[in-house]
Amino acid sequence: MAVSRVRLRVHRWRWLGGLAAGMGLAMAAQAAEPAAEAVVAVRAGALVDTAAGRVLNDQTILIEGERVRAVGPSGTVGIPPGAQIIDLGRATVLPGLIEAHAHLTSDPFRAGYQGLGVSAIRDALYGAKAARDTLEAGFTTVRNVGAGAYGDVALRDAINDGDIPGPRLLVSGPALGIKGGHCDNNLLAPDFNYTAEGVADGPWAARAKVREVVKYGADLIKLCATGGVLSKNTDPGVQQYTFEEMQAIVEEAHKLGRKVAAHAHGTEGIKQAIRAGVDSIEHASLIDAEGMRLARQKGTALVMDIYVDEFILAEGERAGILPESLEKERKVGQLQRDNFRRALAAGDRIVFGTDAGVYPHGTNAKQFAYMIQYGMTPMQAIQAATVNAAELLGWQDKVGSITPGKYADLIAVETDPLKDVSALTRVSFVMKGGRVVKSAAPSAPVGQAR
Repeated sequence: MAVSRVRLRVHRWRWLGGLAAGMGLAMAAQAAEPAAEAVVAVRAGALVDTAAGRVLNDQTILIEGERVRAVGPSGTVGIPPGAQIIDLGRATVLPGLIEAHAHLTSDPFRAGYQGLGVSAIRDALYGAKAARDTLEAGFTTVRNVGAGAYGDVALRDAINDGDIPGPRLLVSGPALGIKGGHCDNNLLAPDFNYTAEGVADGPWAARAKVREVVKYGADLIKLCATGGVLSKNTDPGVQQYTFEEMQAIVEEAHKLGRKVAAHAHGTEGIKQAIRAGVDSIEHASLIDAEGMRLARQKGTALVMDIYVDEFILAEGERAGILPESLEKERKVGQLQRDNFRRALAAGDRIVFGTDAGVYPHGTNAKQFAYMIQYGMTPMQAIQAATVNAAELLGWQDKVGSITPGKYADLIAVETDPLKDVSALTRVSFVMKGGRVVKSAAPSAPVGQAR
């Protein structure tokens, strides 16, 4: 009798153990299975196909997780049961816009001497607000070209970790330049013996500086080939880095898989930077016909910020911009716009970039009107901020068009931007990676497929 009870108890424990093991295996199998990604269908009255340069009517964009799965006429795209449906009515949908020249950690109203009392930590915190404003304005990708103390690296990482909202960022960290040049800080007296962290003189020092900024998280390298408008005691037309220094920077950066953006206003500095192999010329204010030809031959993009002149001359004194800088802007601003027209006519590749941070963040789209005024069609201007910019960033497989496999970065405007480009300053809907970050449009009901 006792033996039978022991055997029964043993069988019972074996059965319970087997049941627990089976349940554990089942739970482990369920845990191993990836969670199904949310499916969203966005219906658009019109869609701007930036890759083909055309507008398509009555389109549906099917999104799975953070990427586009399918795009096509609403009658042909199958929406699976349970999918979330966002109906944007008659709105026009575009891919998220790309800003290729910004300074998110820069407050435009703390220029010149007003900025000397602002800490790097305060700049980074300001950058969190600027990032949100820029994203909500429809710019879902930004290339940040110059920030002190690696504030833009911290900002990028905080956005990627989901701590704060903001666009996808490619960042340069401190810009490289010569001592006393545009990318140094020339506002302090000699008593301070201060040199900006990006300063590196000579080819080998410049190579070492490239390695340093890459070590601390830079996605690209920014160098200052010429003087600048907003720096003290520099001439925008004068070359600063030598050809040998620029060549060393480019060679080291490309070896490490980083592209190079060159701040360059002056004619000779532009041409030497292009010959050195930089990937983009920023500003390009005084570019000549030879520089334009070199840019076409080398495939160098021109990022020409032709809106910012308006803010500098209208608000510069209140913002703290130095009187000498205001005078330089009066000499350079219109020349840059005229050369934008010439470069466009010559066939150069122009990418949208505005120098945001010199003017208030979130108003980037004001530049579209100036690009059209100086020769672009509305479609060309939009492509400059989408497919062309994506190519410059090396992200043409990720962003720039609403294409299967790319990130579901979408914006919507209530009126046709090809008829009225100012519509892009009034973005009513923003989605980044399949998640809605702004939806202010009354014509955007949300439902679920049955």
